[in-house]
Amino acid sequence: MSLNRKLRYGMIGGGRGAFIGAVHRIASQMDGQAELVAGAFSADPEKSAASGADLFLDPTRVYGTYTEMARAEAARPVAERLDFVVIVTPNHQHFGPAQAFLEAGFHVVCDKPVTLDLAQARTLRDLVYRSGKIFALTHNYTGNAMVKQARAFVREGRLGKLRKVVVEYPQGWLSTLLEATGQKQAGWRTDPARSGAAGCIGDIGTHAENLARYITGLRISELCADLTTFVEGRALDDDGNILVRYEGGAKGVLHSSQISVGEENALNIRVYGEKGGIEWSQEHPNELLLKFPDQPTQIWRRGNGYVGPAAAAVTRIPAGHPEGYLEAFGNIYREVFRAVRATLEGQPLPADLDFPTIEDGVEGMAFIETAVASSRAGAVWVKFPQL
Repeated sequence: MSLNRKLRYGMIGGGRGAFIGAVHRIASQMDGQAELVAGAFSADPEKSAASGADLFLDPTRVYGTYTEMARAEAARPVAERLDFVVIVTPNHQHFGPAQAFLEAGFHVVCDKPVTLDLAQARTLRDLVYRSGKIFALTHNYTGNAMVKQARAFVREGRLGKLRKVVVEYPQGWLSTLLEATGQKQAGWRTDPARSGAAGCIGDIGTHAENLARYITGLRISELCADLTTFVEGRALDDDGNILVRYEGGAKGVLHSSQISVGEENALNIRVYGEKGGIEWSQEHPNELLLKFPDQPTQIWRRGNGYVGPAAAAVTRIPAGHPEGYLEAFGNIYREVFRAVRATLEGQPLPADLDFPTIEDGVEGMAFIETAVASSRAGAVWVKFPQL
């Protein structure tokens, strides 16, 4: 039976002063398929209540803790109950809410990285599979149309056998000890208790690794990492340089930095095969370069009739009207909605679903822990674990 209504969701975190919560709310409402109806927006109950009021929510569905929210929402009549929850807390508060809501029978969307450490990620993976619920991880850059076109080029063999991957994510916003000023985003991202074993490499290096794996399909076999803390007084890395050996023989270079002065969000990737190469930049997301040894470089642009079906399917507006960060986020949510609706309607999951899953989360945590281990041992080669 067709589900003729909007999906209902709740949010954990994302209250006043948060950045990523508002991004998720915009993205989830972009297609008019879902509405926010409940939340535990802060570890401070008063702040959670104020944040719920800001969003005009029913105060009886604004909670002081996620455990209270999970119990109360699970007890509601089916006609009112949440369909899924969105977790937008710092890393150390991902596992607990995810476990609580999976065990209470809810689907889960979680910000990245998936947990505080690899052991938690593996435990959460087991919970996801036992629950049978949808679990999505918001590595949002994979939602970009021309990232999907890049992936299609690789799968079609346009590049030939892959040889080299160069992916980087430089930022400059942490080039000073910003966390000492009380800036919220800097504070938790540089705190081992809240961020985990890595700073920069966990926050944005995981985006670079995930983007490379999504486009190429390559999995790391071993890596050699040199992580550095340049800013005096900082507890975690703010710069990372990693050499990568992929299964199948391709080689890679992955660099992420938050002390690259003047850079904003310059995530970009170049992939080279025996027959050609591709290049994509997050700050110019509507273009994809396709390169050949014996002809001029081609510039493929989102929204044109020549792009493939995967890119066309996530294009919302005509060519020349830029789409980027928020739309890519919205594309992840739209795929999640397809999955959740299918389960609610008692239908099998669509075979062509395309969003990051718990498996991507486990891979990301393995990447962080392997990079940290390599760097602590003196930038030595370390085998990627079996997952």
